[in-house]
Amino acid sequence: MSITLDTALSSLLTNKRRVSALKSLGVTTVGDALTYYPFRVTEPVPQRAIREGAPGQPMACAVMVRSLRVVPMNTRRGYRLEALVDDSDFARTRNAAGSVARLTFFSYRKSYVDWLGMRLRAGETLVIAGAPTEYMGQAQFTHPEILTVMPQPNRDAFGAASGDGLPTSTAGDAFSAPLPSASPSALQYDAATVAEAMPRLTRPRPVYHASSRISSEHIHETILGLLRMLAESGDATNAAVAGPDAVGAAGSRGGAESAEPVEATGSVGPGGVDGAADPSETRPGISLDRLADAIPDILPDAIRVERGLLRRAEAFLAIHNPDSTKAFRAGIDTLRYEEAFVAQTSLLQARAHARKSAAHPCPLTPGGAFAPQSAQPPSKALVAEGDADDHADDVSSSQPHVARNATDAEVPLRDRFIASLPFTLTGGQRQVIDDIAEDMTRDWPMQRLLQGEVGSGKTVVALAAMLQAVGAGYQAVMVAPTQVLAEQHADSIARMVDGLGVPVTLLTGGMKLAARRKALAQTASGEPCIVVATHAAFSKTFQAPNLALVVIDEQHRFGVEQRESLNAKADLAPHLLVMTATPIPRTAAMTWFGDLDISWLTELPGGRKPIRTVVVNEDDANTMGRMFAHIRTRLDAGERAYVVCARIDDNGEDDDPGAVGSDSTTGGTRARAHAAADDARAQRQAFAEIDPYDVPDAQAEDAPVRPPLHTVAEIADRLSKLPQFQGISFATLTGRDKDETKTQVMSQFADGTTPVLVATTVIEVGVDVKQASCIVIFDADRYGLSQLHQLRGRVGRGGTPSWAFLISRAEAASPAEQRLEVIHGTLDGAEIAQADLEFRGAGDVLGDAQSGGKSGLKLLRVVKDVDLITDARARAERLLAEDPELAGEVQLAGAVLDFTRGNETFLTSS
Repeated sequence: MSITLDTALSSLLTNKRRVSALKSLGVTTVGDALTYYPFRVTEPVPQRAIREGAPGQPMACAVMVRSLRVVPMNTRRGYRLEALVDDSDFARTRNAAGSVARLTFFSYRKSYVDWLGMRLRAGETLVIAGAPTEYMGQAQFTHPEILTVMPQPNRDAFGAASGDGLPTSTAGDAFSAPLPSASPSALQYDAATVAEAMPRLTRPRPVYHASSRISSEHIHETILGLLRMLAESGDATNAAVAGPDAVGAAGSRGGAESAEPVEATGSVGPGGVDGAADPSETRPGISLDRLADAIPDILPDAIRVERGLLRRAEAFLAIHNPDSTKAFRAGIDTLRYEEAFVAQTSLLQARAHARKSAAHPCPLTPGGAFAPQSAQPPSKALVAEGDADDHADDVSSSQPHVARNATDAEVPLRDRFIASLPFTLTGGQRQVIDDIAEDMTRDWPMQRLLQGEVGSGKTVVALAAMLQAVGAGYQAVMVAPTQVLAEQHADSIARMVDGLGVPVTLLTGGMKLAARRKALAQTASGEPCIVVATHAAFSKTFQAPNLALVVIDEQHRFGVEQRESLNAKADLAPHLLVMTATPIPRTAAMTWFGDLDISWLTELPGGRKPIRTVVVNEDDANTMGRMFAHIRTRLDAGERAYVVCARIDDNGEDDDPGAVGSDSTTGGTRARAHAAADDARAQRQAFAEIDPYDVPDAQAEDAPVRPPLHTVAEIADRLSKLPQFQGISFATLTGRDKDETKTQVMSQFADGTTPVLVATTVIEVGVDVKQASCIVIFDADRYGLSQLHQLRGRVGRGGTPSWAFLISRAEAASPAEQRLEVIHGTLDGAEIAQADLEFRGAGDVLGDAQSGGKSGLKLLRVVKDVDLITDARARAERLLAEDPELAGEVQLAGAVLDFTRGNETFLTSS
């Protein structure tokens, strides 16, 4: 049977329970198993005679069982098994005197004791490893690791002929004796000789993330069996032997663990199948040359040699079956660099391929007024590659424009908009607008990521780009993650372009049918306009034939498949501008968004004052009272306050803020169901950040019980009864509310009818109420740093002093308290994002749309591997410059294709 990295484990393993357990860990193929990397490796265990051992110090030795007894434990249920062993033969190989020791095992299960007793019969030879203790003047090993050694006619367990004696100085040839051929009886034992068994307990061993269904040791055994099968499948003479039962039978041990894969028994010696003596070339039972045939190198040989890296097959062996900790680290380093190189090559290819696509050039056309597009859009053939700037005016001049007056005829629409702003753009805004303008004049699609601090004016930059597209006679769409944000964007954009004659169309899933049909008809007509939409823009009913620009607000809320669906809305690929107010450290941005041009807005518009951040212990009643009194003072001054909670109410189903209640499940209108779905997506993303730092064993018995999260319903009721808020009206806002309710709530909050808004994280992005000066975030210790920074940015937008109060129940000196200190100590979003990255890892910071548990990057650390990523990108650029399609690197091309297909969520284009 031919075995490859894509072969399913279910076709190789006879133990179906193990197949199921591995599947629960995301391991379903041979390749999945090999890339299920251990998180650490144990230190080598020294060989020592029993007399040489020290209490508490790990050691390994070979012993013979002298006697065995099973003792029922009277004081508690269960049994104690004791085996008396001596190491006389092994001790002589080390010039030491022999000694005896006791092996002790405890168990409640009689079946386990019986099985263990069968393995520890008197006269059996064992190799044991553990840390001895002293009990009644005798060495004792409690639950040591043991391997049983097969008895051999006319030879002792060390492989020496009877009567030959043993070396007196070192193990010598006893540990390198040739192994006998396997026999049926070998299946009852773990190893054929001490020479084979000893390295398995003394060499460094990898430790894997396991589960209650499968142990780290069984994961290790399975992977070793798969490596052996891969090596055998690369050899024509052994291919027929490695059938579907190879792992489940050929190397199984007897007793209760039969059908569990272990090291092959007695098939080859330490020198490998070919008898090679160089340990760097082989592993016991595995030929590196044959394994390399089944696992070819991905990195080009020249790069591998320059970087001093291992071959890919050798790296897998070094990780899963290391000779030393140094070899383990070398294997990890090799595959980490491979990940970086494949990722960067994929991103660079995506960038190059995007530039081969055709897009609508959007020059800054004088005139400002625009006519509907002609039936035939500008052809890419009209603009020679590299001459987009020279021909932009010619292309645009073929489109009729109607000027309102002479002044309008001379000033582009975008520039008239900028001139009409009641404030002056920052230098950073002006620079980014110019960069975008240059990108959009080309006939290939712009791909740009705009990062901006909360309140840095990204929306104005995006609107300038949209007006450039509209001024050229095309359509532009801005996609927002929530209904509330989309409505706010549509309202603010309509006001900002008032007088320019630019149609602004709102499209959401929650619109009434008549309004929705009207909006869809307007966009389908191809009329130049600005469309502000939620996820409704990704539906099949939305058509925009003259779409030239797509703006994605809060890029981490949308998947790649959704963004790419907009490419099918028009004849040519639209320009793409993705924005985020969650700063992404430069290394992470280079790793995940390497196919995009990246712009940063670091300046805040004039009038913005720093937000004072205060961390408040919820148990400190005095400070809580003073905080509420301060908020009342600000409310009396005509300002507003947000109060944020993680949950909606105490209904068990509402633990997920994505719950949409009866609107979508009990016969509500289709429109309300769409609206609920829009907000549910955003809410699920928001809730994914609640408690993002919990460790997997948080439910262990000794783990502290964490208090339940506060709810909107609970806090609104609690605050309304406080004396500090007598006479103050409260409002609530959640993702479950109907569209009309949301609109009304935000309107009344803005005009001061209800100056306190108790809400979920639905207000996290885009909500802009100038009078809001205070925000209180309950359970702040359970949020991600970047999300706290986003929420804090909802205040301080009107030029008044502002405060953010982070209510915490974190224990003193806990990691949660340390995270809050980061927010308390800085307003720098980039610094916060870097800290968040270090606390949580890149996956959670970037959001589910850009990473996840199934990501292809398993070893690369974007925080620490800056130099490695930079080196990989530089080498990938040089390689692609010489061979853009990787025609000379077939394995690398395949790996890049697999990475692109399996990790679309890392890429913002195909």
